[in-house]
Amino acid sequence: MRSETAVGSISLDGVTVEREGRAILRGVSVELTAARIAVIGANGSGKSTFARLLNGLVLPDAGRVTVHDLDSRRDTKALRRRVGFVFTDPQSQILMPTPAEDLALSLRGSPRTEIASRVAGALAEHGLTDRADVPASDLSGGQKQLLALASVLITEPRLIVADEPTTLLDLRNSRRVSDLLLALPSQVVIVTHDLALAARCDHAVLFDAGSLLAAGTPDDVIAEYRGRCG
Repeated sequence: MRSETAVGSISLDGVTVEREGRAILRGVSVELTAARIAVIGANGSGKSTFARLLNGLVLPDAGRVTVHDLDSRRDTKALRRRVGFVFTDPQSQILMPTPAEDLALSLRGSPRTEIASRVAGALAEHGLTDRADVPASDLSGGQKQLLALASVLITEPRLIVADEPTTLLDLRNSRRVSDLLLALPSQVVIVTHDLALAARCDHAVLFDAGSLLAAGTPDDVIAEYRGRCG
């Protein structure tokens, strides 16, 4: 059963992002307040750039991004504490030799006794207790993605942005990660090619060639996407 979610507002106002003179996103304006938001579209459509705007990994060249009342340009450090980001490839996030050490790294600065307790709880919650001290490189693909998620969730962010979190997973682990994301008490934005996962969200947005083409109920937005794909 889904936990009660405290949502905030995600607002883009006339946002353009350019790279080497080419517009990756152009003039995007949208207001999002749903608990579970799917971001869909073809490869190269601007989905991942949109996702990276939400925690300040990418800053707009024009326009304004406001997430939970934080301006991405003015409040970048605070925004990155507020927003947890999950990458497609968990190897991009696993920085320490073992799962226990990797989770502890996310809590650096907290009291040592608190770190130990919270790490143990996170390992148990995600079925990684017996893998706590093995080399992270020995984990399965699904276990690596769970560890990457756990390292973000342990910091208790108000918003989770997941960029194609199931792309590298088999069906069983894809379902497990999808179920986990959709049950979180945090607001969640999921960039995905999995239209079944997108359909389970509360709201969806569709990107194409750097433009926002549609926003609304997942069924309607997915139908628009399918229609454009032929």
